[in-house]
Formats: sequence, structure tokens, C-alpha cells
Amino acid sequence: MHPIHARSNASRTTTGKRVALILLATGVLGGCAITEPVVRPEFALPDQWSEAASGTAAKLPDTWWQGFGSPQLDALVAEALLAAPDLLIQAERVVQAELALRQAGASLLPSLSLAGGSGVQSAEGDESGSTSVNLSARYEVDLWGRLAASRDASRANLAATRFDRDAARLSMAANVATLWFQSLALAERVDIARNNLAIAERVLRVVQARYDNGAASALELSQQRSTVLNQRKAIEPLEVTLRQTRSALAILLGRNPQAGFIVGERLAGLQVPAVSAGLPSELLLRRPDIAASEAGLAAAAANVAATRAALLPSISLSAGAATSSAELLSLVGRNSVLSLSASLLQTIFDGGRLAADVDIQRSRQRELVETHRRTVLAALKEVEDALADSARDANQETAQREILAEAQRSLRLAELRYREGADSLLTVLDAQRTLFSAQDQMAQLRLARLTDAVNLYKALGGGWQAPSDGLAETAATAESASPY
Repeated sequence: MHPIHARSNASRTTTGKRVALILLATGVLGGCAITEPVVRPEFALPDQWSEAASGTAAKLPDTWWQGFGSPQLDALVAEALLAAPDLLIQAERVVQAELALRQAGASLLPSLSLAGGSGVQSAEGDESGSTSVNLSARYEVDLWGRLAASRDASRANLAATRFDRDAARLSMAANVATLWFQSLALAERVDIARNNLAIAERVLRVVQARYDNGAASALELSQQRSTVLNQRKAIEPLEVTLRQTRSALAILLGRNPQAGFIVGERLAGLQVPAVSAGLPSELLLRRPDIAASEAGLAAAAANVAATRAALLPSISLSAGAATSSAELLSLVGRNSVLSLSASLLQTIFDGGRLAADVDIQRSRQRELVETHRRTVLAALKEVEDALADSARDANQETAQREILAEAQRSLRLAELRYREGADSLLTVLDAQRTLFSAQDQMAQLRLARLTDAVNLYKALGGGWQAPSDGLAETAATAESASPY
């Protein structure tokens, strides 16, 4: 064998052995990766709700808004879920979190760089050319799991962002339903006010006829005219509020605030769905905001592990291959160089910066634990409040129906007795005020019942369900979206 070839083979063998030893040491030390457990708050969930509720574990429908029997609401929610600016913003945040996970995963892979150059030098009339190409690779050995922990934190943040998107979709559907019901209630109250104005004007004509015939006083005529004016004045504020509510709904959908709505529904034609609250323990798997908070705890644990690992030495492997030639734009007669190195870096003194980073992340972890506790407790209260409101307003609506029926009967009798001269106008005026108030209250209570159902759906998480394997399944889904 030629001596040069022998030396070259021996060099390759020696280099291969060094690489093998480094990789072996890396594998042995890789078992020393620092991990951090996920810290969760400790609290006991109640066995049942304080307010009357169904204890069955019925799953709420994903399209829960269809339970109200409003085709127009169905169309508005579908439009909002596709084009609402708030949801499009949240979707971009998910994209950013996916890219952050890809970026964190890339740090676990080697980095390669290629550089090349060619030039001419002139010295005292002599010109010389040169050409060089350099290929280098660098890989940080993640002995203590710092890079892997950073990737895990990004994965948990992605899961939290996706849960936030689900929570935003739930809130969007609830807000659209609430504004739509408010617009229907306001339109109905405007109609009630106009009908009441027509009743007041009808009574005014009776009083005017009696006054012309000397059977009514000027005071009675003035009192009824005042009633008519008050009824006329009550219409405009309702109409303005109706326009403002519809413009708010248009903005929520991503439309111009001047966009109109085709209204062909009335409150009386809508259904108030029966909502099964299930058990308090099921709430933890029903609400996306609780799942997002849980993912935040996982991210906090990973961040603590990453900052702890940063206190330990870091090892980097570097390899390079370079070739150069004394020819311009040519590698003829080139010289080649191969290199392999390993470096160890340990911070000796940094003024306590790295230790402070660990303390900051632990404090952040404790903050998120208490935030998670508050989120769960707030969710329990929201369900209790929604159950109480639903039961109260259902009873109130039943009583108000009876009040409205009696108010209508009282006004008919009062008008009849006034025409016959058996009662004074004060009786008619009082009957009018009672009827007007009863009709308006009836519309508001119907709105309250519909809104209560929306709030209960929202408090229970709509039809959302946590992944069967919790954050692990969501994390796996997130990682599958990234090549790392």
C-alpha cells in the first residue's frame, strides 16, 4: 500500500474511534436529563351542585345553539366561526405557536453551514488568485435536557393556544346568540311600545269625545294627553338601542356596522332548551379554558427544568471540512482539511443571573398554580350562577304570564266602565300603566331566559370535551405538525 494512503486510512480510523467514544459518552450522560414534575393545586370538588340541576352525564351537542330553534341564529353563528376577526386573530396565534414549536425542535438537530469565496490579490505587480470552500457542522449535546425541556414548553404552549382558540370559539358563539336575542327583544319592545301608544291614543279619543260632550273634565283630557306623549317618548330610546345592538353584532361578525339584518323571528317562537349540568367533577373536562390553564402548568414545569439545566455545563461537537486552491474560481490542485472537536462550557460567575432565572420560573410556576385554582373556582361559580338564574327567571316568567293576562283583562274592564261613566279616568290610566309595564317585563324575562340558557351552555363548555388522554394527546398532535 502507498504510504500516503496508509496514513489517510489510519487517520480515518482514529477519527472514527473518537467520534464513537464521544457518542458513547453522550448516550451514557444523556440519562442525567433534568425533569420537573407538573405542580397542580390541591382542592376538593363538590359532589353535586348547590343549585337544582340534573346530575346526568349527558354530553352537550357541539352545535348547542341549534337547540333554540332559530335558523337565523344558526346562520349567524356559522358566519362568525368562519369570518369573525377575533377568531382569525386567535387562529394566527395558533400558527405562531406551531412555528415556535418547530423553532424549538430545530435546536435539537445539528446545524450545517457552507461558506465559499474566491478572490485575486495583487502585490507589486504580481497577482495571485485563491478559492476556498468550507463546510462546518455544530451540534450541542443535550446532556441535561435543557433543549428538550424548551421544546416541551413550546409544545405545552401550543396546546394552551389551541385550547384558547376553542374557548374563543365558544365565547364567540355565545356572544352572537346573546346579541341576536337582545336585538329580537328590543325589536319586540319597540312593537310593544308602539302598540301601547296606539292604545293610549284610542283612549284619548274616548276622553276627547266625553270632553266634547261635557262628560269629562279638562284635567282628564290633559292626563290622557300626557300618557300619549310619554308613550311616544319611550319609543325612540328603544329604537336607538336596537340599532346599536345590531351594529355591535355586525362588527362581531366582521361586517360593516351599517350592515342590516333580515329579521323574521320573534322571541315567542324560540325555544328555551333544557341543559344538563352533569356533575361538578366533569367540569374539568368540559371547559377549554381550564384545559388551557392545565397546559400552562405543564409549560411552567418544562421552563423550570430548562433553567435548572442551564446551570450545568454544556457540551458542543463541531466538525469541519475545508478545501482551498491557489487558482481563481477553480479547485484544481486543492488542499483539503478535516477537523473534529468537542468543547465544554461552564459558567463560573454571572452575578447570579442563571440562578435568578430558576427562581423567576419557579415563581411563575407558583403564580400559574394559583391562577389555575382561580380558573377552576370561577368556573364552578359560573355554573352555579347560571343554574340559579335559569331557575329564577323560569319561575318569574310563569308568574309574569299571569300578571300580563290580568293586566289585559283589567284594562278592558276599566275602558268599558269609563265609557259607561262607572269609573274615573284614573282607573283607566292605572290599568294602562300596569299593562304597559307587564308587556315590557314579559319581553325582558323571555330574553333573560334565553340568555340564561346561553350562559349555562357557555359555563359548561358548550359541546367541547378534553382529549381522552389529556395534554399528552394534544401534545402529540402538536408534535406531529412539526418535523421535529
